[in-house]
Amino acid sequence: MRIAATVYAALVYLFVFLPVAVLVLFSFQGSLFPIPPFTGPSLRWYEAVLSDGRLTSGLAHSIAVAIISSALATLLGFLSAWGFARFMLPASALLRGLITLPLTVSYLIIGMGLLVTFTAVGVPKSLLAAGVGHVVINLPLCFAIIYSQMGDHQANIERAARDLGAGEWQVLTQVTAPMLWPALFASFFLSMTFSWDEFIISFLLTRFDTTLPVEIWNLLRAGLNPKTNAVGSLVFGVSVVMAIIFELVAFRKRPQ
Repeated sequence: MRIAATVYAALVYLFVFLPVAVLVLFSFQGSLFPIPPFTGPSLRWYEAVLSDGRLTSGLAHSIAVAIISSALATLLGFLSAWGFARFMLPASALLRGLITLPLTVSYLIIGMGLLVTFTAVGVPKSLLAAGVGHVVINLPLCFAIIYSQMGDHQANIERAARDLGAGEWQVLTQVTAPMLWPALFASFFLSMTFSWDEFIISFLLTRFDTTLPVEIWNLLRAGLNPKTNAVGSLVFGVSVVMAIIFELVAFRKRPQ
């Protein structure tokens, strides 16, 4: 039974990671076509990616949009969670459901809705519009994570801080936020991960200045391109680095 479970687990991991392994392997392909047999290793296509102005611009745009939109989504999610957890609001359950509703809606529907809305109010397609879209899809996740970590023990500490003379803003920034630091950190990094490789909303809401996933799609439109393996491997590498940083910071053992 144990052998069968081990084989099953190995097959699951193989099924999940084999496409990524093939992508990374053929990113070092030396020939023009990224197909077997493997001829390498070579950094030819990584050099081509780093010397491609559109790809490097897309990379910079993706990083900027991911950082700014994730920070804003985390801030708004924190303030929303704090408001719902600390104040008695009318129809609170309904309002919480409306905030988390985008988690159950297709990104295509959200992107199309944002496109129609921005067009109606005269907002052009741009990185700013894409950033707003990323905030819309990431804010519900941030809210859900942070709200789930707000308990009564924190409310007692906040009341004690007020009794000692702290103002509401001081309580929020110097007491509540530090206590919720792990949830805030998790929200920010998960938002960055989702924003980093998000394609649909970026494709619908950008025109000239685009993010890296849109630039990858533009490469694929012309057919099989060896640079796509290299840039895909870079995207995967950045995601792995962010996941490792998250694991080290959020789940490190605290000193006893």
